[in-house]
Amino acid sequence: MSTRQKIAFHTLGCKLNFSETSSLANQAIDAGYQRVDMDEQADVYVINTCSVTENADKECRYIVRKIKRTAPDSNVIIIGCYAQLKPKEIAEIDGVDMVLGATEKFNLLDHIQQLETGSTIVKADDIKEINEFVPSFSSGDRTRTFLKVQDGCDYFCTFCTIPLARGRSRSQSIVKTMETFQQAVQTGVREIVLTGVNTGDFGKTSDGKKRSDESFYDLVNEIDSIYRNTGLRVRVSSIEPNLLTKEIIDLVAKSDVFMPHFHIPLQSGSNTMLASMQRKYDSDFYQAKINYIKEKIPQVCIGVDVIVGYPEETDAYFYESFNFINKLPVSYLHVFTYSERANTRAVKFENSIPIEKRRERNKKLRILSDKLKRAFYQTHIGETHEVLFEHENDNGFMNGYTSNYIRVRIPYKDYMVGKIAKVRLMKLSPLLYMEGEII
Repeated sequence: MSTRQKIAFHTLGCKLNFSETSSLANQAIDAGYQRVDMDEQADVYVINTCSVTENADKECRYIVRKIKRTAPDSNVIIIGCYAQLKPKEIAEIDGVDMVLGATEKFNLLDHIQQLETGSTIVKADDIKEINEFVPSFSSGDRTRTFLKVQDGCDYFCTFCTIPLARGRSRSQSIVKTMETFQQAVQTGVREIVLTGVNTGDFGKTSDGKKRSDESFYDLVNEIDSIYRNTGLRVRVSSIEPNLLTKEIIDLVAKSDVFMPHFHIPLQSGSNTMLASMQRKYDSDFYQAKINYIKEKIPQVCIGVDVIVGYPEETDAYFYESFNFINKLPVSYLHVFTYSERANTRAVKFENSIPIEKRRERNKKLRILSDKLKRAFYQTHIGETHEVLFEHENDNGFMNGYTSNYIRVRIPYKDYMVGKIAKVRLMKLSPLLYMEGEII
């Protein structure tokens, strides 16, 4: 293949998608392609899609139209979760040349050779046949990488299409996972984020069977044992409350490798809504888990996922959830507005919430999130923390994060990129970051 072939990648959705896109891009570079930015002219454009994105179809169409204006003779390939869920629908978008589902996306380079003028190629196996685990980690960031340790999900919550888009829960063995982990370390990053669809469900084989002697705790323990006192930082991207065991919490409490930061989905503080969503816990269980974490790790940062506007979420249920969250010792929220998903159970439920009311509830919880974050940040004013600084130059300033995920801002210094420094947290900005001073 000529080295003049140019390829561009665009990612929608989660950190897992970014991890996989990065691995595919590296494979393309190794094969002789030249990677360029999306706004440049390329021969091939690859869009990695997300099933959680509210307007996946609209986003796809917009990006494809934009590509065709920039490079009318280029080939456009759509991959990822949305491509798995609705391959025929995507194939009908004017300008799309190829659609690759959950497994076939990892054979991207082989499929590029099959591109033909005037016809759209669709390759998306039945999700029940998909059981391969393909490791990946993001690259190109001098500070951190997102390392995929698990894929798929067996939970089938009523609102979620991810099991339909990614298949059953699966992962590699700890030995194989640590090989990929070591590869990520060798890129020189200072922080690794463990990610997956249902990260805490690590330890299942490709056929969905549980490895008797391997759990997510065992993986965490292995990483902690090997990288203790090395200066490497590790975070867990998101973990279900029922899979975040006391063993894991106790290990993080004592570790200098794992950061005091958890992101724990809640979705609703109403037990009626949790039962309807078919979540695997109730509010009492969730609160007890949060309290245990705060008891063991007082300085911990805890993020929470919440859904608003779920079918049959009356005002009473919403405010029950709002008040429950308001009393929790958590640090910030990720608020999602419910949107109907084909082939999920929730789409058939009655009493749909009007769109305007969904947006109104989203706004109220985002305001609550700012309040929680402000309160969390204020408790640390005047303290000294180790901050890992990132590479972006933000109008003459640079950002970094403490071990417990407080965003810190200082004047930009190129030599500080990817470095860890002791910083005194001086003042909370109205824009919700801490002004810091290196000491």
